[in-house]
Amino acid sequence: MNPFTASMRALKIIAAIGAGCVGYGMIIEKNAFRLRRFEIPMLAEGAEEIRILHISDMHLLARQAKKISWVRQLGALQPDFIINTGDNLSEADALPSLAKALAPLAGIPGVFVLGSNDFRGPRPTNPLSYLTQSESKGQGDYLPTEDIIDLLESFGWDNVEQARHRYELRGTSVEVRGCSDAHMGADNYPLVMGESDADLLLGVTHAPYLKVLDEMVADEVELIFAGHTHGGQVCLPGGYALTTNCDLPTDQARG
Repeated sequence: MNPFTASMRALKIIAAIGAGCVGYGMIIEKNAFRLRRFEIPMLAEGAEEIRILHISDMHLLARQAKKISWVRQLGALQPDFIINTGDNLSEADALPSLAKALAPLAGIPGVFVLGSNDFRGPRPTNPLSYLTQSESKGQGDYLPTEDIIDLLESFGWDNVEQARHRYELRGTSVEVRGCSDAHMGADNYPLVMGESDADLLLGVTHAPYLKVLDEMVADEVELIFAGHTHGGQVCLPGGYALTTNCDLPTDQARG
């Protein structure tokens, strides 16, 4: 085999692998929804178990019937508390679909913060651009932010952006402190820092930038909930993240 033929064959193989990866991501992976379960022994001895459901980064489109159906099934988990860490929509027309998806969770106590894609929709981009830079804030169409807030509050969930709320869950006092999206430069966690006599202190934010995480740790927050990384915007087979779209180390995201 001459060098030219060998080079062309190699290029074809690379192109086929690339096309296969794109096809897998566009056809299979985008509908491979996952529920991950973690048991964290951090309550006082003898305390009742608290089941928390964390939802994040739905980026919902009105036509995504499979995603809507999957989210609706989460109600069967019968959680004690809901935490929604934002990026709910990818288009304004999906607001009724968001209401339909989350309806089975209405009435369960919960909190939420917003992400950049609760303000502006995403814009088409090359996924590989995440490898060289943190993708800029949403620059697509404006989204109905106030309507999103009204909808989530109608479910009985509290907005904890730059706020702190307290709950009694199965005999345990829980305080939740949150801040706005660091990916938008809107975070100001020090506004909610301070002493607490709650049994459990939780932190909530959208994008887990180290600045915010460090502030929460300094505030003696015991468990932090965040979204944004998508388990790695670009991954190797097996879910090994190549980027987190923030300054969180890649070995701390997987999906």
